[in-house]
Amino acid sequence: MTDFGVTPDGFVLKPVDVILSESLERARAVFDNVDLSSTSPLRKILETTAAEDGELWKRMEDLYYANFVSTASGDNLDLLGEDVGLARPQLAGTGTVHITLGGSPAQGRRYVVPEGTILVTAAPVRTFGTTATVTLDAATARTADVGVVAFEPGPGGDVPVGAIAGIDPAYSAVFLADFGAATLTVTNPAATSGGTATVPDDVYRARLAGLARNLWTVESVTQAALGVSGVLDVVLSDPLGGVDVSQSYFGTFTFDQRAFSAEARRVGEPYFFDVVVAHDVRAPWRTIGSVQGVFERVRAAVDLVRPVGIHPNIVEADHIEVGARAILVVEPGSDGAALLASIRQRLATDIGSLRLGGDVLYSQVVRAFVEQPGAVDVQQLHLRRNPPAFGRITFGAVTNQSTVVETPVGENLAMGRNELAIFPTREGALDIALVTP
Repeated sequence: MTDFGVTPDGFVLKPVDVILSESLERARAVFDNVDLSSTSPLRKILETTAAEDGELWKRMEDLYYANFVSTASGDNLDLLGEDVGLARPQLAGTGTVHITLGGSPAQGRRYVVPEGTILVTAAPVRTFGTTATVTLDAATARTADVGVVAFEPGPGGDVPVGAIAGIDPAYSAVFLADFGAATLTVTNPAATSGGTATVPDDVYRARLAGLARNLWTVESVTQAALGVSGVLDVVLSDPLGGVDVSQSYFGTFTFDQRAFSAEARRVGEPYFFDVVVAHDVRAPWRTIGSVQGVFERVRAAVDLVRPVGIHPNIVEADHIEVGARAILVVEPGSDGAALLASIRQRLATDIGSLRLGGDVLYSQVVRAFVEQPGAVDVQQLHLRRNPPAFGRITFGAVTNQSTVVETPVGENLAMGRNELAIFPTREGALDIALVTP
């Protein structure tokens, strides 16, 4: 068996020096007293062809590893996704809108436009959500710029200048009803973009690696729910079991360990399992105006893969806002505002990668502080946990809290199975005192 090429250990690349040495041996076998010194014309020719053959070996290596999800990339990964029916997801269009407070606003009142405010275009309607909270008043802040992101990914989220016409009337009637005589004017001074882009290879590869190849299983239901735009994570809970061992045709439906057996439920009674969904806080849970809610979209997706007679109970997860209080020692002359902005960005990225039930580690937060340029040390670091935003359901030991909880120095923030830690973009999440040595 060859030592190079396709082997039991994978593809072994043949080095250029081996290719050249084999070429020199063949030349010696064909020609008598051949000159293969470093200045020989024949050697120069063989070195050139060996370099070209080395590139061919690299191409063959790429072709070999392009056959596997774990190693393919780019177009090759797209082809593997097409084979299993999962195309590479597109990203959502993003941009900036200009909000103006008009009408007859009350003097001394602050008008708050919350994060996730639904903005719409003229027909055909495209919907966007704001990415931050905006506060306006009649005296000093009548206008503000805020980022927006399309609720649905794809090129439909790329709209031209001035296409975003205002706030969705149904959303405004519910959440902005107390504005009175004050009005809001919204427009986008620049076109939104990004809807034609697709997710990177590592994200797409993870989706393909976890793709369920069967129906009526935990994996297929989870996959269907995760495929809904705006869903961040999903946890399934089946309190009564899994496969009904007395019914062979249910043999591929395994939710937990116990069976859908006779003692678990009576024949003819409906059976429910819980699908706990953590979603982007900007995406509405229930349908509002022209934006279909996460609840309705997840239910529709799960209905396609659930077992007959077994119904999903779609539950909103608890989104737990976390923060920190600490003393940060910085180098003299450091830009404190820029340093804190970098820390916020790092924490938003690190905590945003957690899944349902994932604890916020003290060491992870410490690294977010001390790895910033200009940071010398972080002292008296306390992690903070805000009360649950929704409190719809409880699995296991979940803290019942109504006020902010602050942990002692060195302790992690524990999350329940139905809780997702999020780092808010609003001010006040960090209470940091900057000092110099």
